[in-house]
Amino acid sequence: MARIVVADDDVDIRELVEFKLSTMGHEIVAVSDGGAAVEACQAQRPDLAVFDVMMPGVSGLDAIRRIRADPALADLPVILLTARAQESDVESGFSSGADDYITKPFSPRELAARVESLLNSRAQAG
Repeated sequence: MARIVVADDDVDIRELVEFKLSTMGHEIVAVSDGGAAVEACQAQRPDLAVFDVMMPGVSGLDAIRRIRADPALADLPVILLTARAQESDVESGFSSGADDYITKPFSPRELAARVESLLNSRAQAG
């Protein structure tokens, strides 16, 4: 079981992600903006984070930059889950430090597979 921070300002998306990942046995900490996401990660380091890009206050991209700048969190796997599907958006997501990028609308099954893949690759590397 992994501890996963989920940040999305859309309550329906947040609850869908939370439901799908919790049914897989993961512990989910769900928040509605990037600032709260960074705080949740700093309060108790998760195994993975899933962030929306466009959120009020601190965006998902800014949240990733803050996490990458924190030595205790710099290697935290982060998936961006966003409606921004332009090639330039994907490039900026990865250049901000994202480990994966999933566009909305998304398949909960695909999200689950990517979460498991990232968690498994980190477990094997560690």
